[in-house]
Amino acid sequence: MRETALLERLLPASVVAVEAFTDDPHAVLFAEEEATLARSVDKRRREFTTARVCAHRALARLGLPPAPILPGPRREPRWPAGVVGSITHCAGYRAAAVSRSADIVTIGIDAEPNEGVPPGVLDQVALAEERSWLDQRTSRHPEVCWDRLLFSAKESVYKAWFPLARRWLGFDDALITAEPTGTFHARLLVAGPILAGHELTEFAGRWLARNGLIITAIALPAGGPPPVTWPAP
Repeated sequence: MRETALLERLLPASVVAVEAFTDDPHAVLFAEEEATLARSVDKRRREFTTARVCAHRALARLGLPPAPILPGPRREPRWPAGVVGSITHCAGYRAAAVSRSADIVTIGIDAEPNEGVPPGVLDQVALAEERSWLDQRTSRHPEVCWDRLLFSAKESVYKAWFPLARRWLGFDDALITAEPTGTFHARLLVAGPILAGHELTEFAGRWLARNGLIITAIALPAGGPPPVTWPAP
């Protein structure tokens, strides 16, 4: 039986997730993907290659033919028609999640090391309302770096937002609340895109802290809010 990926524990069954903890030096990209790395340093090349291989495998598990996944104007992955997805990478972890757009409207995933953010970053990321729950969560659950969780959640929000809105979303444009139960909520503080006749005003996501990582994920189902029957992280 295939072991459930860490990321899959945060996503509904209609989303396919593939992850890797090491880089394969023999991994092969499509020629078009390889061309985008012409001026890349080794670190960027390894991150990009392994993450794209994860994406290729996820598309294959979705039953789709092989296809290059090229970066768009903001370096966002451009998926085949009828597919939504997201890619992430950090030290020791690369992953991709994909689904058919008939099932899921958008996906946003992010992975970070479970360690505090560098000095000065929190001032750029956190709103005053977020700092209040950060202090509370940190004192009660010190095993989780909540400032890094906040950063990761906002990264996932942006990745879920951009394919729908096609415009920038700053750290101060979404208010995050994260719960120790492994969920988080994002309230958009700017006008959102119109979906099915209604303005998008929020995202619901899930998170876990495991194996030295913090992973956050958002998957917005087509036609309604996220189901409450997702497996516990």
